[in-house]
Amino acid sequence: MKLGPSLHRLGSSLVNVYLVEEAGLVTIVDAGLPGYWADLPGELAAMGRTLDDVRAVVLTHGDTDHVGFAERIRRERGIPVYVHELDAARARAEVKKPMSGWGPVKIGPLMGFLMYTARKGGLRIPRLTEVVTFGDGATLDVPGAPRVVHLPGHTPGSVALHVPARDAVFMGDAMTTRSVLTGEVGPRPAPFTLEPAQALASLAKLDNLEATWVLPGHGEPSNGGLAEALRQIRANA
Repeated sequence: MKLGPSLHRLGSSLVNVYLVEEAGLVTIVDAGLPGYWADLPGELAAMGRTLDDVRAVVLTHGDTDHVGFAERIRRERGIPVYVHELDAARARAEVKKPMSGWGPVKIGPLMGFLMYTARKGGLRIPRLTEVVTFGDGATLDVPGAPRVVHLPGHTPGSVALHVPARDAVFMGDAMTTRSVLTGEVGPRPAPFTLEPAQALASLAKLDNLEATWVLPGHGEPSNGGLAEALRQIRANA
C-alpha cells in the first residue's frame, strides 16, 4: 500500500510493516509476522524495487509481532537487522515479555487479532540469531537515515524512528491507532505496555519534532501531524 512518495506499508493495519526508499535502496521498518515474507516481493515491486534493493531491517522494539520475517531475510539475503541495545535480548527471544499491561479487552477484536496472527505464522516466530544494536540519538547509516528516539515504556528498548526526508515518524508500539484488544480507533497508548507511566512520559522527547506522517505498529497510519497525534495519545491515556 502506497502512503506517499517512497513510503509504503506492508501487511494490514492489524500489524504494520513499512518500507522506506531512498536513492533506489530500501529500509524495512519492523518485520511484522512470518507470513508477510510472501507479500514482500509484491510490495517492493509496487515501489519499483526488489529484494536486491533492501539494505536493512530496523526494529522499533523486540516484540515477536515485530520480529516476524527478520531472521529469514537476515539468513537468506544477508540483510542486517537493527534494534535498540536494551531490546536486543528480547529480539533474539532470550527474554520473554511478561504477560502484563493488557488493560480492557473485548473478545471480538482480541479473537480477530489472534486469528490473523495465527494465519500469518505468528504462533511460530523464527528465532532471530544476530542483531546490530544502536542507542538513543543515533542516526542509522541505512536508506532514509532514520534518527533514533528512545521511548522506553512499552519495552525497555522501544524507539521511534524519525525520517525527515519522508516527513515521517515511525512509532512502533509507542502508540496505536487501533487497539488490538478493544478495537478502539485513534491515537492512544498501546496495550501490552510494561511501564505505562514511563511510556507516556517518554513521549515528551517527541514534542519538538515535526512530521506529517505518524506511523504506528498497529492501526491505520495518520497524516494529521505528530503534534496532533501526541495530543490525542495524552487525551486518551
